[in-house]
Amino acid sequence: MAAIITGLIPILRTAVDTTTTYKCRSLWFGFLCMRLVVLFMAEMPWFKLDSDFSCNTTQDMCTRSCFNQHFDKPVMVAWNFFFILLIMSVLLMELFASHLRSAAQKRSSRQRKTPGELEAQGKSVSVPESEPPGKMVIDLHKDRVTVGFYLFSNVLRIMVEVWFVYVLLSWNLPKVDGGPFKCKSGICPEIHICLVRAAPEKRMSIYALASVSGLVIVTSVLFCLYSIFHYLCKC
Repeated sequence: MAAIITGLIPILRTAVDTTTTYKCRSLWFGFLCMRLVVLFMAEMPWFKLDSDFSCNTTQDMCTRSCFNQHFDKPVMVAWNFFFILLIMSVLLMELFASHLRSAAQKRSSRQRKTPGELEAQGKSVSVPESEPPGKMVIDLHKDRVTVGFYLFSNVLRIMVEVWFVYVLLSWNLPKVDGGPFKCKSGICPEIHICLVRAAPEKRMSIYALASVSGLVIVTSVLFCLYSIFHYLCKC
């Protein structure tokens, strides 16, 4: 639980303390927090994977050889790597929003124009009356470049999640799906019967991660379609 809190604090602080916001920004940070919690819970059945793996042999070297042969692809390291990629897809839009705010502040200090005059010129950043002083909202109606970068971050997020689901269902799930399996390695030429304990818990963790990824994919696709028709096509 301490790891969850430690990971959530910087994400929530970034989402709350920002001076620039845009469409559904809180939703994407909410997905990051959800993924972090589910990731922590899903990794618990995999913490002692080596001790959960056993074969019908008394030779420890043969068991380790069969373990390396069976789990030939990374599990938790790959999950954490994809979480970093997901954070990067969100931070790209954050960096672009920071650039827009910085550019707007430079124009404002150089030209000394009011927000109404900036809106009349069709700038992509405005200061609504309902927001606290100094907080800017990116208006996606006024700049196609901003909309394009917003779509790019969403498409990148979809690609990361699709890749992650592929890894879950193609790399990890077959390793714990099914009963005992036969193993024969170069170190131990005889055939051994090996088994992975707590397989249902491990499968459930994979299904949980895949479900969250599916939710993010569906939501991101819907927002991409909405952004295209609403901001670009003016529908």
